[in-house]
Amino acid sequence: MSRIGRMPVVIPAGVTVTIGEENLVTVKGPRGTLSEKFDPRMKLEIADGHLHVSRPTDEKEDRSLHGLTRALIHNMVVGVTEGFQKTLEINGTGYRATMQGKNLLLYVGHSLVKGMPQAALTVAEPEGITFEVNEKAAPITIVVKGADKQLVGQTAAVIRGKRPPEPYHGKGIRYAGEKVRRKAGKTGK
Repeated sequence: MSRIGRMPVVIPAGVTVTIGEENLVTVKGPRGTLSEKFDPRMKLEIADGHLHVSRPTDEKEDRSLHGLTRALIHNMVVGVTEGFQKTLEINGTGYRATMQGKNLLLYVGHSLVKGMPQAALTVAEPEGITFEVNEKAAPITIVVKGADKQLVGQTAAVIRGKRPPEPYHGKGIRYAGEKVRRKAGKTGK
């Protein structure tokens, strides 16, 4: 048995989980509603406030889907109760971020013409995601929050991709706690 797949998913109070046709699982909670369709071979049962996932055979594909299905359902339950967040830091002279309505404006060294002020890169809030910017912190921080773990991670990766950290000066956008391997620059004669 899969160690992850055999663990039941606890359904807390205030959360409703419904299993529809072709294993369409819908989870409703205080932070929103998430739904996802899972492989029809996996057997999903709700009993005593727990959701159990079982597999039909011990073939390799079924074993891998067993743990994956349980982990994704658990992430959906945690997402609608507590939510997920990723924190990004901006390092670099003159680099900053601000909010303009529901858009995140990043000033990270992009300019249209040399000698002109920086051009802002705009990142729109996807549905179900919120941005928080702390401009007062020493490295400026951006917090990406939402109920869908995959969407939070993807949105944070898109923001980081606008200016990834470079190895010589360490400037750029990085995840909080991310270690950037620094390289030595050119040496003088």
